[in-house]
Amino acid sequence: MKMPTFLPVMVLIVMLSFSCSTDSLDETASNADTNLVVPETKIIEIEILDLINDYRLSLGLNALNSMEAIKSQAYNHTDYMIEKDNVSHDNFFQRKSYLINYAGANKVSENVAYGYTKAESVVNGWLNSPGHKEIIEGDFTNFDISAEKNSEGKWYYTNIFVKK
Repeated sequence: MKMPTFLPVMVLIVMLSFSCSTDSLDETASNADTNLVVPETKIIEIEILDLINDYRLSLGLNALNSMEAIKSQAYNHTDYMIEKDNVSHDNFFQRKSYLINYAGANKVSENVAYGYTKAESVVNGWLNSPGHKEIIEGDFTNFDISAEKNSEGKWYYTNIFVKK
């Protein structure tokens, strides 16, 4: 190929390889949502969410709405903690990034816990901890939780809060 012909062909190839996507944010979010693992909600999870909302309402704060994208991230992290046999905030920034990119979050926080057997006890545990309480009382619009038992029957919890 002659040099004068080669250069325009290469420019065309480079331009085509860096073309823009026409997917809107909504389309991207719905495509991501179709791959979510969202387990059936357990009674203890409903009780925890209700207790947190009741507490928030008692302070004059807004009630929070649940959201499948949040639940999927909480579920994945709870399973991770069970697998590692360790309560942690490991990989929080990955969960946060996912919720910002695919759920429209502007702010993300989470509370984790282990070993509590009743909804009241885990919520009271969080409320008796200044850092956890601050998150529960924070400026958020949505939340969800995952409560899972390990093979020994011990509960692990991940409660994620989002402001949209």
